Amino acid sequence: MTETIAGIDIPDTDMAREATELVRKAGTTLLFDHSRRVFLFASLKGRRRSIQADPELLYVGAMFHDLGLTEAHRRTDQRFEVDGADLARDFLLDHGRSAADARAVWLGIALHTTPGIPNHLEPETALVSLGVDTDVLGMDLDEITAEEAAAVVAAHPRPDFKNGILRAFHDGMKDRPDTTFGTMNDDVLAHFSPGFARVDFVDVIIGSAWSQ
Repeated sequence: MTETIAGIDIPDTDMAREATELVRKAGTTLLFDHSRRVFLFASLKGRRRSIQADPELLYVGAMFHDLGLTEAHRRTDQRFEVDGADLARDFLLDHGRSAADARAVWLGIALHTTPGIPNHLEPETALVSLGVDTDVLGMDLDEITAEEAAAVVAAHPRPDFKNGILRAFHDGMKDRPDTTFGTMNDDVLAHFSPGFARVDFVDVIIGSAWSQ
């Protein structure tokens, strides 16, 4: 039976159910509920902005977008966003989706912390970022009605979410600080990790091997 929250149907396919179970098993309750809210807010904003995405692809993108923060799936040699993007791409290809579909979802996850680019790309790419921006940053929350927001949060509560997601970010990135260069992620390490020093882009240019 299809589950409907705030007027949005949760995809009820074998692939979507597998994605749900994978994230339940790998992530915390905080990350699971956050990922479902990202899908729901992304879908609601897509409806408001007349952006039509494949619901199943959008669901996988939303559910996998933070898997790179989890102990089961994080690496130390690349950005956490790329960890989740790689997992989603392989998952989709293994389930018979096209390379183009997998690429759109890969981009949505890989770029979900990179403002100003995803909104120019495929709907499945753009909407993941819109959903994340809504749930984490509260951006354009006025596009979601109070009744919709209440229904989403009733289904997937956010107790102490602000502090919880910051801890999840820190735990998922503290062992790979170099991967945060040039991203907003270094804000988290600068706040929580004693001794962390940001790499300054200007210093990198001035100190490069070129003489001038």
